[in-house]
Amino acid sequence: MEKCHDLLRGVLKIYQPDEREGLRVNVDTILLAHFTRPKRGEKILEIGCAHGAVSLILAKRGFSVQGVDIQPHLIELAKRNAALNGLDADFFAADIRDYKKIAPAQSFDRIVVNPPYDEEGSCRRSPSEARSASVQGSRCTLGDIIAASHYLLKNRGRLDIVIRSDRTGELFALLDRYKTPPKIMRCVHPRPKGRASVLLAEAVRSGGKGIVVEPPLFIVDESGAETPELKAAYAIEEGD
Repeated sequence: MEKCHDLLRGVLKIYQPDEREGLRVNVDTILLAHFTRPKRGEKILEIGCAHGAVSLILAKRGFSVQGVDIQPHLIELAKRNAALNGLDADFFAADIRDYKKIAPAQSFDRIVVNPPYDEEGSCRRSPSEARSASVQGSRCTLGDIIAASHYLLKNRGRLDIVIRSDRTGELFALLDRYKTPPKIMRCVHPRPKGRASVLLAEAVRSGGKGIVVEPPLFIVDESGAETPELKAAYAIEEGD
């Protein structure tokens, strides 16, 4: 059963599935959309778009976005959400593992992705096939995503990704294999003095050496109040 929820604290509204049935918007969603810094005119693809939250935030910022997901019912939900908010975003169902059928090689300037949180086989599989695909990677691995991104990105095209921090080594090994090195990274910490929970990274297809490590982003400060960085992530900014 889908319910309508506020996104960006009321700037947008989206329908999303019940928590037991698939991926829902969380702070990672918001931080990825904020971390992504496209330029005007870029052709952008969101892989694993689910109900379209990241794509719709980027569309609200004035960018042209396409979103792909393997689950047709989520694509229908994404289209419904685009219409609900009066936004122009193109959503379509496809299996990213068949990436050569999605678009010709080097079709996109930028790819954005929030991959399944868990690695396939790392936890007890959910009885919900939708949740298993969205959260547990049962139908698409991180390796599948990086391979597809390398094929679909233009030379010097950019891949923006948010991933659980303890999968950083796995991510960087795959990026190296597909010659799409990380160029910017930022660790996200629930609170000061705590370990990072997720990593935000931008990689560049056929990029050179060197990586910029941005200051850590804290969700709350020592008093438990939201940080200015988190508040900024919830603010809509116009595109460059």
